[in-house]
Amino acid sequence: MDVLFTIMRKCELYIDGSSKGNPGEAGCGFVIYSEGKKLLEKSIYLGVKTNNEAEYFGLIEALKAAREVGCEEIMVYSDSELLVNQINGVYKVRALNLRPLRDEALSLLKFFKKWQITHISREQNFETDFLAKKVSKEGKDGKE
Repeated sequence: MDVLFTIMRKCELYIDGSSKGNPGEAGCGFVIYSEGKKLLEKSIYLGVKTNNEAEYFGLIEALKAAREVGCEEIMVYSDSELLVNQINGVYKVRALNLRPLRDEALSLLKFFKKWQITHISREQNFETDFLAKKVSKEGKDGKE
């Protein structure tokens, strides 16, 4: 009798968004790790958005990428208390522009076997903070 063992790919996603002007030139960034190794790093120029929209785009793009690289269980880290509490259902989404973004993020989370999103300080999120701010200033996407 053969026994099949499946290795569950567990990933950590660090996300951030930035807007210069709020609304203003915006960008987001994310980094995906698995077993302490960086799988993917990306920054994306978003055009004119609010800071909270940029934060949500950071989450959405990171979730899409996590699926593509085979993550099955994810731990998401964000320095946006608003985003974390809206995704976790602690805060209501009052801003009409954020509702479809929250809904898209929740739909994407359904593809993972297990997920959790946690608020961290900006200092703990320095890598993605740099990616998001850089792309919002430069106005172009960063390298993968």
